[in-house]
Amino acid sequence: MNQTYRYDNDLSAPATPATRLAPSPTGALHLGNARTFLINWALATQNNWRIILRIEDLDGPRIKQGSDLGAIDTLRWLGITWHDGPHYQAADLTPYTHAMQTLLDQRLIYPCPATRKEIEASLSAPHADDHERRYPGFHRPTTDADWQRVQQHANDRGLLNEGDWAWRLIVPDQPITIHDTFAPPARVNVQQQVGDFVIASKAGLPAYQLAVVVDDARQSITHVVRGDDLLHASARQHWLYKFLGQEDLIPSYTHLPLVVGPDGRRLAKRHGDTRIASFRDAGVPPERIVGLIAYQAGITQQRTPMTAAQFATEFSLDTLPRTPVTCTQEDTDWLLAP
Repeated sequence: MNQTYRYDNDLSAPATPATRLAPSPTGALHLGNARTFLINWALATQNNWRIILRIEDLDGPRIKQGSDLGAIDTLRWLGITWHDGPHYQAADLTPYTHAMQTLLDQRLIYPCPATRKEIEASLSAPHADDHERRYPGFHRPTTDADWQRVQQHANDRGLLNEGDWAWRLIVPDQPITIHDTFAPPARVNVQQQVGDFVIASKAGLPAYQLAVVVDDARQSITHVVRGDDLLHASARQHWLYKFLGQEDLIPSYTHLPLVVGPDGRRLAKRHGDTRIASFRDAGVPPERIVGLIAYQAGITQQRTPMTAAQFATEFSLDTLPRTPVTCTQEDTDWLLAP
């Protein structure tokens, strides 16, 4: 029987519906980020969800100084509000360490020194997606002696400590069906997709999959709205909820199609400068940014300025396109028009 990790933290919210806005300070927010946050905020406003602002600042060297304040300022400028926060993940790593100890006590995590090159060299490590290959498990403990060495490693070096190892979660070889309020159901076998996945990095920091589960649970998040590039991550998070004895806390998910460039790839620097701050510096008012997002979300039939409050009143998932939204030159030209 799984042990249960109890989330005893003063950030815990009352038993009311709640969501979170969770920017990562790895750069300035762009039009795609703004769309997701605005839709999340609109759904929360319509349904009286409590909103927590969480800064997901555990991405080590990718964190850019000042990006957190920039994201907060941009959200406010757009008219997006919240009830609690900002809360910074890196401010206290204790909750993640406690969760890892619960997993270690069940012999579900182990230190792994494998490098990306070593994984790529394995014939049993096909592409999982553009960024990740399947880890074939060649460092997974199999005997009592192996597990004794794992425990000694944890005793000597700690669970979150910078070094030449990461910590991986042992994942069963069985599929999970992810049900979503917007995206079609997805059947995902995490073991076949990525294998035993990393929950703490060699930098001594909790990985996204562990951090988001621990924080969503301890902050009583009931509704998660995010891009559908993270749809399959829900399956990994399902296993963590289960192993931490918190399946009853799995939130309701709404995964949104991404904003892409004309080449069909996720909106990024290669598509030019689509940062909200750049448009703001050029004199674009927030109503134009919101108005463009409203047009892309099917609220309006033509681009027209709109406030965030109007967006929240008029937005509906029923009119939201179910395919990726292309940000065109015509869109940016309209934003910058005098």
